Amino acid sequence: MIEKLAALNEKFDRLTELVSDPQIIADQAEWQKHVKARAELEDVVMAYRDYIATQEAIGDAEAIAAEKGDPELTELAETEIEAGKEKLEQLQEQLKLLLLPKDKNDGKNVILEVRAGTGGEEAALFAGDLFRMYQHYAEKHRWHTELMDANFTDIGGVKEVIMLIEGKGAYSRLKFESGVHRVQRVPSTESSGRIHTSAATVAVLPEAEEVEVEISPNDIRIDLFCATGPGGQCVNTTQSAVRITHLPTGIVVSCQDEKSQIKNKAKAMRVLRSRVLEKMQEEAASAEASARRSMVGSGDRSERIRTYNFPERRVTDHRIGLTLYKLEMILQGELEEIIDGLITNDQAQRLKEE
Repeated sequence: MIEKLAALNEKFDRLTELVSDPQIIADQAEWQKHVKARAELEDVVMAYRDYIATQEAIGDAEAIAAEKGDPELTELAETEIEAGKEKLEQLQEQLKLLLLPKDKNDGKNVILEVRAGTGGEEAALFAGDLFRMYQHYAEKHRWHTELMDANFTDIGGVKEVIMLIEGKGAYSRLKFESGVHRVQRVPSTESSGRIHTSAATVAVLPEAEEVEVEISPNDIRIDLFCATGPGGQCVNTTQSAVRITHLPTGIVVSCQDEKSQIKNKAKAMRVLRSRVLEKMQEEAASAEASARRSMVGSGDRSERIRTYNFPERRVTDHRIGLTLYKLEMILQGELEEIIDGLITNDQAQRLKEE
Protein backbone atom coordinates (compact mmCIF):
# COMPACT_ATOMS: atom_id res chain seq x y z
CA MET A 1 0.00 0.00 0.00
CA ILE A 2 2.81 2.43 0.90
CA GLU A 3 4.53 1.88 -2.47
CA LYS A 4 1.31 2.64 -4.29
CA LEU A 5 0.77 5.78 -2.19
CA ALA A 6 4.33 6.96 -2.87
CA ALA A 7 3.71 6.57 -6.62
CA LEU A 8 0.49 8.56 -6.37
CA ASN A 9 2.34 11.25 -4.43
CA GLU A 10 4.90 11.56 -7.26
CA LYS A 11 2.11 11.69 -9.85
CA PHE A 12 0.37 14.44 -7.86
CA ASP A 13 3.59 16.50 -7.86
CA ARG A 14 3.95 16.07 -11.63
CA LEU A 15 0.35 17.17 -12.18
CA THR A 16 0.90 20.18 -9.92
CA GLU A 17 3.77 21.24 -12.17
CA LEU A 18 1.72 20.66 -15.32
CA VAL A 19 -1.25 22.78 -14.22
CA SER A 20 1.19 25.67 -13.65
CA ASP A 21 2.88 25.27 -17.04
CA PRO A 22 1.99 28.22 -19.36
CA GLN A 23 1.99 25.92 -22.42
CA ILE A 24 -0.53 23.58 -20.77
CA ILE A 25 -2.65 26.51 -19.57
CA ALA A 26 -2.84 27.77 -23.18
CA ASP A 27 -4.62 24.53 -24.15
CA GLN A 28 -7.71 24.71 -21.94
CA ALA A 29 -8.90 21.19 -22.76
CA GLU A 30 -5.52 19.71 -21.78
CA TRP A 31 -5.29 21.94 -18.69
CA GLN A 32 -8.78 20.92 -17.50
CA LYS A 33 -7.83 17.25 -17.91
CA HIS A 34 -4.79 17.68 -15.65
CA VAL A 35 -6.71 19.80 -13.11
CA LYS A 36 -9.37 17.09 -12.86
CA ALA A 37 -6.73 14.32 -12.47
CA ARG A 38 -4.96 16.31 -9.76
CA ALA A 39 -8.21 16.96 -7.88
CA GLU A 40 -9.00 13.23 -7.89
CA LEU A 41 -5.67 12.50 -6.18
CA GLU A 42 -5.68 15.36 -3.68
CA ASP A 43 -7.52 13.66 -0.80
CA VAL A 44 -5.44 10.47 -0.85
CA VAL A 45 -2.14 12.35 -1.26
CA MET A 46 -2.90 14.74 1.61
CA ALA A 47 -3.78 11.77 3.85
CA TYR A 48 -0.56 9.99 2.79
CA ARG A 49 1.55 13.06 3.59
CA ASP A 50 -0.16 13.32 6.98
CA TYR A 51 0.65 9.63 7.52
CA ILE A 52 4.38 10.17 6.71
CA ALA A 53 4.53 13.31 8.90
CA THR A 54 2.94 11.39 11.78
CA GLN A 55 5.45 8.56 11.39
CA GLU A 56 8.32 11.07 11.52
CA ALA A 57 6.84 12.75 14.61
CA ILE A 58 6.60 9.36 16.35
CA GLY A 59 10.23 8.65 15.45
CA ASP A 60 11.37 11.98 16.92
CA ALA A 61 9.36 11.37 20.10
CA GLU A 62 10.77 7.83 20.46
CA ALA A 63 14.31 9.21 20.19
CA ILE A 64 13.59 11.70 23.01
CA ALA A 65 11.95 9.01 25.16
CA ALA A 66 14.95 6.68 24.65
CA GLU A 67 17.37 9.26 26.06
CA LYS A 68 15.74 8.92 29.52
CA GLY A 69 16.76 12.48 30.33
CA ASP A 70 14.30 15.03 31.74
CA PRO A 71 11.41 13.00 33.26
CA GLU A 72 8.81 15.60 32.18
CA LEU A 73 10.17 15.64 28.62
CA THR A 74 10.18 11.83 28.55
CA GLU A 75 6.58 11.71 29.76
CA LEU A 76 5.55 14.26 27.12
CA ALA A 77 7.32 12.24 24.42
CA GLU A 78 5.57 9.02 25.50
CA THR A 79 2.21 10.81 25.36
CA GLU A 80 3.02 12.00 21.82
CA ILE A 81 4.01 8.46 20.80
CA GLU A 82 0.68 7.05 22.04
CA ALA A 83 -1.36 9.79 20.33
CA GLY A 84 0.69 9.40 17.14
CA LYS A 85 0.16 5.64 16.95
CA GLU A 86 -3.59 6.12 17.40
CA LYS A 87 -3.59 8.69 14.59
CA LEU A 88 -1.60 6.31 12.36
CA GLU A 89 -4.26 3.62 12.78
CA GLN A 90 -7.00 6.10 11.82
CA LEU A 91 -5.01 7.27 8.80
CA GLN A 92 -4.42 3.66 7.69
CA GLU A 93 -8.18 3.02 7.67
CA GLN A 94 -8.79 6.31 5.85
CA LEU A 95 -6.16 5.46 3.22
CA LYS A 96 -7.67 2.00 2.64
CA LEU A 97 -10.99 3.66 1.82
CA LEU A 98 -9.38 6.31 -0.36
CA LEU A 99 -7.56 3.63 -2.35
CA LEU A 100 -10.76 1.74 -3.18
CA PRO A 101 -11.55 1.90 -6.92
CA LYS A 102 -13.55 5.01 -7.68
CA ASP A 103 -16.93 4.91 -9.37
CA LYS A 104 -16.20 6.71 -12.63
CA ASN A 105 -19.59 8.41 -12.39
CA ASP A 106 -19.12 9.85 -8.89
CA GLY A 107 -18.05 13.28 -10.12
CA LYS A 108 -21.00 13.68 -12.47
CA ASN A 109 -24.22 15.61 -12.22
CA VAL A 110 -27.47 13.70 -11.75
CA ILE A 111 -30.62 13.12 -13.75
CA LEU A 112 -33.12 12.19 -11.02
CA GLU A 113 -36.46 10.66 -11.99
CA VAL A 114 -39.39 10.12 -9.61
CA ARG A 115 -42.52 8.25 -10.69
CA ALA A 116 -45.71 7.31 -8.89
CA GLY A 117 -46.05 3.54 -8.53
CA THR A 118 -48.77 1.39 -6.97
CA GLY A 119 -51.42 3.33 -5.08
CA GLY A 120 -53.17 5.76 -7.43
CA GLU A 121 -53.49 9.38 -6.29
CA GLU A 122 -51.90 8.60 -2.92
CA ALA A 123 -48.81 7.27 -4.73
CA ALA A 124 -48.69 10.46 -6.80
CA LEU A 125 -48.85 12.57 -3.63
CA PHE A 126 -46.00 10.56 -2.13
CA ALA A 127 -43.96 10.93 -5.33
CA GLY A 128 -44.45 14.69 -4.89
CA ASP A 129 -43.14 14.41 -1.31
CA LEU A 130 -40.02 12.59 -2.55
CA PHE A 131 -39.44 15.13 -5.32
CA ARG A 132 -39.54 18.00 -2.81
CA MET A 133 -37.33 16.02 -0.39
CA TYR A 134 -34.59 15.80 -3.01
CA GLN A 135 -35.03 19.47 -3.88
CA HIS A 136 -34.47 20.36 -0.20
CA TYR A 137 -31.45 18.05 -0.01
CA ALA A 138 -29.93 19.67 -3.09
CA GLU A 139 -30.52 23.16 -1.62
CA LYS A 140 -28.69 22.16 1.58
CA HIS A 141 -25.67 21.19 -0.52
CA ARG A 142 -26.01 24.34 -2.64
CA TRP A 143 -26.44 22.24 -5.76
CA HIS A 144 -28.24 23.75 -8.74
CA THR A 145 -31.51 22.07 -9.73
CA GLU A 146 -33.41 22.35 -12.98
CA LEU A 147 -36.77 20.81 -13.82
CA MET A 148 -36.44 18.82 -17.05
CA ASP A 149 -39.98 17.48 -17.32
CA ALA A 150 -42.95 17.03 -15.00
CA ASN A 151 -46.46 15.65 -15.00
CA PHE A 152 -48.33 16.95 -11.94
CA THR A 153 -51.80 15.96 -10.78
CA ASP A 154 -54.55 18.47 -9.94
CA ILE A 155 -54.06 18.14 -6.18
CA GLY A 156 -50.27 18.51 -6.09
CA GLY A 157 -49.17 14.96 -6.75
CA VAL A 158 -46.57 13.83 -9.27
CA LYS A 159 -47.13 11.18 -11.92
CA GLU A 160 -43.59 11.65 -13.22
CA VAL A 161 -40.89 14.27 -12.71
CA ILE A 162 -37.35 14.50 -14.09
CA MET A 163 -34.87 16.89 -12.47
CA LEU A 164 -31.26 17.77 -13.23
CA ILE A 165 -29.05 18.23 -10.15
CA GLU A 166 -25.69 19.90 -10.76
CA GLY A 167 -23.00 20.11 -8.10
CA LYS A 168 -19.88 18.55 -6.62
CA GLY A 169 -20.55 15.06 -5.29
CA ALA A 170 -24.17 14.95 -6.49
CA TYR A 171 -24.03 11.46 -8.02
CA SER A 172 -21.71 10.02 -5.38
CA ARG A 173 -24.20 10.92 -2.64
CA LEU A 174 -27.49 10.29 -4.45
CA LYS A 175 -26.74 7.07 -6.33
CA PHE A 176 -28.02 4.83 -3.52
CA GLU A 177 -31.47 6.51 -3.66
CA SER A 178 -32.44 4.46 -6.71
CA GLY A 179 -35.23 1.97 -6.06
CA VAL A 180 -38.77 1.63 -4.78
CA HIS A 181 -39.78 3.86 -1.86
CA ARG A 182 -42.85 2.77 0.10
CA VAL A 183 -45.18 4.95 2.16
CA GLN A 184 -47.63 3.94 4.88
CA ARG A 185 -50.13 6.60 5.94
CA VAL A 186 -53.81 7.46 6.30
CA PRO A 187 -55.01 9.38 3.22
CA SER A 188 -57.00 12.55 3.86
CA THR A 189 -59.94 10.95 2.01
CA GLU A 190 -59.94 7.89 4.31
CA SER A 191 -62.80 8.35 6.78
CA SER A 192 -62.17 5.13 8.74
CA GLY A 193 -58.54 5.98 9.54
CA ARG A 194 -57.21 2.93 7.73
CA ILE A 195 -53.52 3.02 6.81
CA HIS A 196 -52.84 2.72 3.07
CA THR A 197 -49.60 1.51 1.51
CA SER A 198 -48.38 3.12 -1.71
CA ALA A 199 -45.12 3.28 -3.63
CA ALA A 200 -43.03 5.52 -5.85
CA THR A 201 -39.89 4.73 -7.82
CA VAL A 202 -36.69 6.77 -7.93
CA ALA A 203 -33.98 6.43 -10.58
CA VAL A 204 -30.66 8.28 -10.26
CA LEU A 205 -28.69 8.47 -13.51
CA PRO A 206 -25.27 10.09 -14.00
CA GLU A 207 -25.59 12.88 -16.56
CA ALA A 208 -23.80 11.86 -19.75
CA GLU A 209 -21.40 14.24 -21.41
CA GLU A 210 -21.64 14.73 -25.16
CA VAL A 211 -18.20 13.19 -25.69
CA GLU A 212 -19.32 10.00 -23.91
CA VAL A 213 -22.47 9.47 -25.95
CA GLU A 214 -22.53 10.60 -29.56
CA ILE A 215 -26.06 10.46 -30.91
CA SER A 216 -26.39 10.74 -34.66
CA PRO A 217 -29.28 12.86 -36.00
CA ASN A 218 -30.13 9.87 -38.20
CA ASP A 219 -30.72 7.75 -35.08
CA ILE A 220 -33.47 9.91 -33.60
CA ARG A 221 -37.03 10.85 -34.47
CA ILE A 222 -38.37 14.15 -33.12
CA ASP A 223 -42.09 14.72 -32.66
CA LEU A 224 -43.60 18.06 -31.68
CA PHE A 225 -46.88 18.48 -29.82
CA CYS A 226 -48.80 20.94 -27.67
CA ALA A 227 -47.93 20.90 -23.98
CA THR A 228 -50.61 19.75 -21.56
CA GLY A 229 -51.50 21.00 -18.11
CA PRO A 230 -51.06 24.49 -16.64
CA GLY A 231 -48.81 26.99 -18.34
CA GLY A 232 -50.97 29.51 -20.06
CA GLN A 233 -52.49 29.93 -23.49
CA CYS A 234 -49.15 29.99 -25.30
CA VAL A 235 -47.97 26.67 -23.87
CA ASN A 236 -51.17 24.83 -24.64
CA THR A 237 -51.72 26.12 -28.18
CA THR A 238 -48.22 26.02 -29.71
CA GLN A 239 -46.16 22.93 -30.50
CA SER A 240 -43.46 23.65 -27.94
CA ALA A 241 -43.34 20.18 -26.37
CA VAL A 242 -40.77 17.75 -27.76
CA ARG A 243 -40.66 13.97 -27.87
CA ILE A 244 -37.41 12.31 -28.99
CA THR A 245 -37.22 8.62 -29.88
CA HIS A 246 -33.78 6.98 -30.07
CA LEU A 247 -34.39 4.48 -32.86
CA PRO A 248 -31.54 1.98 -32.14
CA THR A 249 -32.63 1.47 -28.51
CA GLY A 250 -36.30 2.51 -28.56
CA ILE A 251 -35.70 4.93 -25.67
CA VAL A 252 -38.28 7.75 -25.66
CA VAL A 253 -37.86 11.07 -23.86
CA SER A 254 -40.32 13.95 -23.81
CA CYS A 255 -40.01 17.46 -22.41
CA GLN A 256 -42.66 20.16 -22.19
CA ASP A 257 -41.53 22.22 -19.22
CA GLU A 258 -40.32 25.20 -21.25
CA LYS A 259 -42.36 27.45 -23.58
CA SER A 260 -39.49 27.31 -26.07
CA GLN A 261 -39.30 24.33 -28.39
CA ILE A 262 -35.51 24.78 -28.65
CA LYS A 263 -35.08 24.68 -24.85
CA ASN A 264 -37.30 21.62 -24.55
CA LYS A 265 -35.29 19.84 -27.24
CA ALA A 266 -32.00 20.66 -25.48
CA LYS A 267 -33.33 19.34 -22.15
CA ALA A 268 -34.72 16.20 -23.76
CA MET A 269 -31.36 15.50 -25.41
CA ARG A 270 -29.58 15.74 -22.04
CA VAL A 271 -31.95 13.17 -20.56
CA LEU A 272 -31.70 10.97 -23.65
CA ARG A 273 -27.90 10.94 -23.55
CA SER A 274 -27.99 9.87 -19.89
CA ARG A 275 -30.44 7.05 -20.59
CA VAL A 276 -28.46 5.85 -23.59
CA LEU A 277 -25.25 5.94 -21.51
CA GLU A 278 -26.96 3.91 -18.82
CA LYS A 279 -28.03 1.33 -21.38
CA MET A 280 -24.49 1.16 -22.77
CA GLN A 281 -23.07 0.64 -19.27
CA GLU A 282 -25.63 -2.08 -18.56
CA GLU A 283 -24.66 -3.94 -21.70
CA ALA A 284 -20.95 -3.54 -20.91
CA ALA A 285 -21.55 -5.04 -17.46
CA SER A 286 -23.43 -8.05 -18.80
CA ALA A 287 -22.41 -10.17 -15.82
CA GLU A 288 -24.42 -7.93 -13.52
CA ALA A 289 -28.18 -7.66 -13.27
CA SER A 290 -29.76 -4.90 -15.32
CA ALA A 291 -29.01 -1.68 -13.42
CA ARG A 292 -32.27 0.01 -14.24
CA ARG A 293 -34.43 -2.99 -13.32
CA SER A 294 -32.64 -3.30 -9.99
CA MET A 295 -32.97 0.44 -9.54
CA VAL A 296 -36.62 0.86 -10.33
CA GLY A 297 -38.23 -2.55 -10.18
CA SER A 298 -41.89 -2.75 -11.12
CA GLY A 299 -43.17 -0.13 -8.69
CA ASP A 300 -44.99 -2.83 -6.76
CA ARG A 301 -45.39 -2.31 -2.99
CA SER A 302 -43.50 -5.52 -2.13
CA GLU A 303 -40.26 -4.32 -3.77
CA ARG A 304 -38.82 -1.58 -1.62
CA ILE A 305 -35.55 -0.13 -0.42
CA ARG A 306 -37.08 2.24 2.12
CA THR A 307 -40.35 2.66 4.01
CA TYR A 308 -41.80 5.96 5.25
CA ASN A 309 -44.34 5.26 8.00
CA PHE A 310 -46.33 8.41 8.86
CA PRO A 311 -48.30 7.15 11.91
CA GLU A 312 -45.03 6.15 13.65
CA ARG A 313 -42.98 9.05 12.15
CA ARG A 314 -40.55 6.32 11.12
CA VAL A 315 -38.24 5.88 8.14
CA THR A 316 -36.54 2.51 7.63
CA ASP A 317 -33.89 1.76 5.02
CA HIS A 318 -34.19 -1.99 4.52
CA ARG A 319 -30.77 -2.45 2.87
CA ILE A 320 -28.80 -1.48 5.98
CA GLY A 321 -31.45 -2.03 8.65
CA LEU A 322 -31.44 1.62 9.71
CA THR A 323 -34.57 3.03 11.37
CA LEU A 324 -34.96 6.71 12.27
CA TYR A 325 -37.92 8.31 14.03
CA LYS A 326 -37.73 11.72 12.38
CA LEU A 327 -39.81 11.43 9.25
CA GLU A 328 -40.65 15.15 9.01
CA MET A 329 -36.97 16.15 9.08
CA ILE A 330 -36.08 13.56 6.44
CA LEU A 331 -38.82 14.79 4.10
CA GLN A 332 -37.30 18.27 4.56
CA GLY A 333 -34.06 16.95 3.08
CA GLU A 334 -32.26 15.78 6.24
CA LEU A 335 -30.92 12.68 4.52
CA GLU A 336 -27.31 12.75 5.69
CA GLU A 337 -27.59 10.01 8.29
CA ILE A 338 -29.19 7.60 5.81
CA ILE A 339 -26.87 8.43 2.92
CA ASP A 340 -23.76 8.29 5.11
CA GLY A 341 -24.89 4.87 6.34
CA LEU A 342 -25.36 3.60 2.79
CA ILE A 343 -21.94 4.90 1.71
CA THR A 344 -20.25 3.33 4.76
CA ASN A 345 -21.99 0.02 4.07
CA ASP A 346 -20.88 0.11 0.42
CA GLN A 347 -17.28 0.84 1.45
CA ALA A 348 -17.31 -2.01 3.97
CA GLN A 349 -18.60 -4.45 1.35
CA ARG A 350 -15.94 -3.37 -1.14
CA LEU A 351 -13.17 -3.67 1.47
CA LYS A 352 -14.24 -7.29 2.06
CA GLU A 353 -13.85 -7.96 -1.65
CA GLU A 354 -10.35 -6.45 -1.83
